[in-house]
Amino acid sequence: MELISWNIQWGRGADGRVDLGRTVRTLRAIADADVLCMQEVTRGYGDLGGGPGPDQVAELAALLPGYRILYAPGVDRFSADGSPRQFGNLIATRLPLCEVFHHALPWPADPTVPSMPRVALEATVLAGDRRLRVICTHLEYYSTHQRAAQTDALRAWHREACEHASQPGLAETGPGPFTPEPRPASAVLCGDFNSVPDDIAYLRMLAPYDGSHETGIIGWHDAWMHANPGKPHAPTCALHDKDQWPEAPFACDFVFLTEDLLSRVLCCEVDSETQASDHQPIYLSLADE
Repeated sequence: MELISWNIQWGRGADGRVDLGRTVRTLRAIADADVLCMQEVTRGYGDLGGGPGPDQVAELAALLPGYRILYAPGVDRFSADGSPRQFGNLIATRLPLCEVFHHALPWPADPTVPSMPRVALEATVLAGDRRLRVICTHLEYYSTHQRAAQTDALRAWHREACEHASQPGLAETGPGPFTPEPRPASAVLCGDFNSVPDDIAYLRMLAPYDGSHETGIIGWHDAWMHANPGKPHAPTCALHDKDQWPEAPFACDFVFLTEDLLSRVLCCEVDSETQASDHQPIYLSLADE
């Protein structure tokens, strides 16, 4: 399975232009990926920098024939005329889909900073004969308090999935919503965590689970660190767009894997060349079993 995770900044490049065609061409140049996880995809926010079109979900669907498009807005509002104003995460996949979850991330009050609602979009796909959860998310930028709460929620949902995997529920007699889909523990969690490697969100994400050996919870690992041992994280932000990011480049976008997938990692790389967003894409390749 090949996956790319990228905060596309609604298709706005370092040149200030919004061009989703360029976004997709960049993705295709990296790899003919099975799964594309994008953050900062919008509907109805044409007043953002560069003037994105009214429905980027529809635009991306048209640009990605052969992919199933899933969208989860964290911000889901309406204009005075009733038209939607949405901002969130998108997964495009050509792998068979089994189940989808939209997880609203915690948004505890933090009146000292700007913030907005956030979401994690989760899809269970078939990678070969194996079910695998792919989770695309984008954590809060300004608030450490909110980012920590969101990380705790991601960890709690993973614990829950592992418990479902080891203790599947009873199925109702006959077909229907009470007949559950098998819930895999194996997962890839990716996105813009707005968290450098010494931030609480990153450190908490990698913390071991209490009693994991007894309860069957598979812990998280950083795919970059596994594939590139001894190397510092390649920066994923502030490389090219110095108008928005005058500081030194840093890493805040990550791909985390459950431990059982580590032996299948072929590579995890950052495309440092593209200027088609203010963030850099991360590419992950997993071997078949």
